[in-house]
Amino acid sequence: MPLALLALAISAFGIGTTEFVMMGLLPDVADDLGTSVPTAGYLVSAYALGVVIGAPLLTALGSRIPRKRMLVSLMAVFTVGNLASALAPTFGLLIAGRLLAGLPHGAFFGVGAVVAARLVREGRQARAVATMFLGLTVANIVGVPAATLLGQRLGWRATFLVVAVIGLAAMAALARLVPPLPADERTGLRRELRALGNGQVLLGLLTTVFGFAGIFAVYSYLASMLTEVTGFTAGSVPMVLALFGIGMTLGALAAGPLTDRALRPTLYGSLAALALVLTVFHFTARVTWAAPVTVVVIGAVGFLTTTPLQMLVMNKAQQAPTLAAASNQSAFNLANAGGAWAGGLALSAGWGWTSPTLVGAVLAALGLAVALLAGLLDRGARDTSRIVARSGPAETERAVDGADGAVWAGDRTDRGGRQLS
Repeated sequence: MPLALLALAISAFGIGTTEFVMMGLLPDVADDLGTSVPTAGYLVSAYALGVVIGAPLLTALGSRIPRKRMLVSLMAVFTVGNLASALAPTFGLLIAGRLLAGLPHGAFFGVGAVVAARLVREGRQARAVATMFLGLTVANIVGVPAATLLGQRLGWRATFLVVAVIGLAAMAALARLVPPLPADERTGLRRELRALGNGQVLLGLLTTVFGFAGIFAVYSYLASMLTEVTGFTAGSVPMVLALFGIGMTLGALAAGPLTDRALRPTLYGSLAALALVLTVFHFTARVTWAAPVTVVVIGAVGFLTTTPLQMLVMNKAQQAPTLAAASNQSAFNLANAGGAWAGGLALSAGWGWTSPTLVGAVLAALGLAVALLAGLLDRGARDTSRIVARSGPAETERAVDGADGAVWAGDRTDRGGRQLS
């Protein structure tokens, strides 16, 4: 794998750390800035809102910017946002800092996924994208616990200062390791928007919203389930949450090769497994030894869905995959918010601490239903969508078979009409 993928993974590590660390720092922030914990919870929503707004906006604005410069610029915005968060004197300015830090999130993963696919040979694109996403999983195992501990010991501002330093390191790695990759001059905002309107792309985004919402219907209330139902102490909960991160990593490692081999079957299988294991967790949450095991499996099958979902929308977006890939990150964040909301409704209705597991299972099943519908509509139709890779003046098109997502390389001619091999 190219070293450039390491730069993308480092960037993903920083993004994943700042996205999830706020959950553990809410009491410290609330106490320092004189507000309540529920009010401080708006800091989580502010970041998610930044992702939803920034993904299509920044991707569209940067559609003609060379990919390497675009990645470095997005990480610069991310770094400034975290630095502003660390220095924010008031709660309102901290909200603004979190919103700014979230703006480049979706656009970075959208551009980064396309860049990762361009860096490797045919048949390994999904593995390259999964390698980038490994940064997110490692953030949940190492970055978030370490950053939370740092914030508790030295103050929450220290956490965001460290994340800003990670952002600077990521910018240096991107500048040093990512090769120059020009933006596709045939791709503009109008073409990207047309690609986003593709029915298969929209169904892919809808699959993300429902399928991934199933995970966050449970993950949002996992700590409470472990203490109220399983019987763990509050001090042992971070260890179990780290097990969830380990499961995510295992899922990410498996997702790349499986998606390269058979995209849709991997997506169907992971969503079906997710619905099943969330249902099982409704019962195993009451068993001390079984609950942590189930948490690992939830993390694994949950994150197994991310690579095929990302590759699906990229492949179906024809020759303008960047906006679709970025919009998929917005869909993931909508799933985060929607899943937490749906799980909260079940708890508010008095259905018990384990009720979000069944809500999550239903959401995952709905995601599977949408994915199956998309597959049926796509069956028999050859997908001519292509991820375009460039190497100097030559252009190689990588096309994706609509039946199973397998990547193949097609010959084409250059602007002078000469055949390219």
